[in-house]
Amino acid sequence: MTTASQHSDHYGELRDLAVELALAASAVHRQGRERALEISTKSAPNDYVSDVDRRAEATIVERLAAARPHDGVLAEEGSARAGDSGVRWIVDPLDGTMNYVYGYPAYCSSVAAEVDGEVVVGAVGESPIGSVFWAVRGGGAWQDDRRLAARRQTDLSRALVGTGFSYDARQRARQGAVVARLLDKVADIRRGGAAALDLCRLAAGQLDAYFELDLSPWDYAAGRLIAQEAGAEVLELPAAHGKGPAVVGAGPELLPSFVALLREAGAIR
Repeated sequence: MTTASQHSDHYGELRDLAVELALAASAVHRQGRERALEISTKSAPNDYVSDVDRRAEATIVERLAAARPHDGVLAEEGSARAGDSGVRWIVDPLDGTMNYVYGYPAYCSSVAAEVDGEVVVGAVGESPIGSVFWAVRGGGAWQDDRRLAARRQTDLSRALVGTGFSYDARQRARQGAVVARLLDKVADIRRGGAAALDLCRLAAGQLDAYFELDLSPWDYAAGRLIAQEAGAEVLELPAAHGKGPAVVGAGPELLPSFVALLREAGAIR
C-alpha cells in the first residue's frame, strides 16, 4: 500500500512548483494594490476582471512554460494548452476579484495540478497575508507549515456554513431563497467571495460546511483537494438551478444531513 509520505514524495516536484506559483501570483496581487487598477467586466456588470488578473495569469503561465513545457494548462483568463505529459495545471490567477477591487481582504491565487485527470496537488495563496494553503493527495493539508484538520461538527443547528452567489441576477434571487430556507436550520452563514479560500476555511476548521453553485473548475480544483486532505468530504452534486455542479463539503459526520438539507432547500436535486 502506498503511504502518505510516498504520495507526498512522488508529487513533491509538482507540490513545490504549485506553491511557488501561488505565492508568485499573490505577490503580483499585492504589488497591484499599490497603483490604480484597470478594470473591465465579463459576463455581468458585477463580474470584474482587472489588469492584475491578467498579469498574475501571465506570471504563472510563463513560469510553467519554463519549468514544465509539456504540461497542459487551463486558466480562467483564457490561457490554455493541451500538453502531452499527462499533467495539467488548473489555474485561477485571482479568485475574489471584486473583493480585490474594493480592497476587501479575501482574495487569493489558486493552482492545482492533475495527473491523468486526477487532481494530486493544490496550492491557494491567501494574498493579503502572504500565506499559502497546500495539499498533496495522500499527504495531508497544510497552511504554510501548520497541518490542517477539518472540524468534526455533527449538529447542523451548530454549523457555520460558507457559500457564494452567482453573477447572474436571476440566479442570485434563487440562491437567496435557498439561503432563506437554511438560516433557521444552521448556526449562521458566511459569504467570503472567493470559493478557493472558502474551501480552505473548511479545511482549517473555520467553517463546518460549504456549498456553492455556478463554479468553474479553476474555482475549486485546488481548494477541494485541500479540504479533502484535511478530513472533509467534498462532493460534486447535480445543481437544482444555474450552472452545475453544486460543490458541497463538510466533515463526514455532518455531510449526509447537510446534503439532505440542501436538497430540501432547493439547492440540489
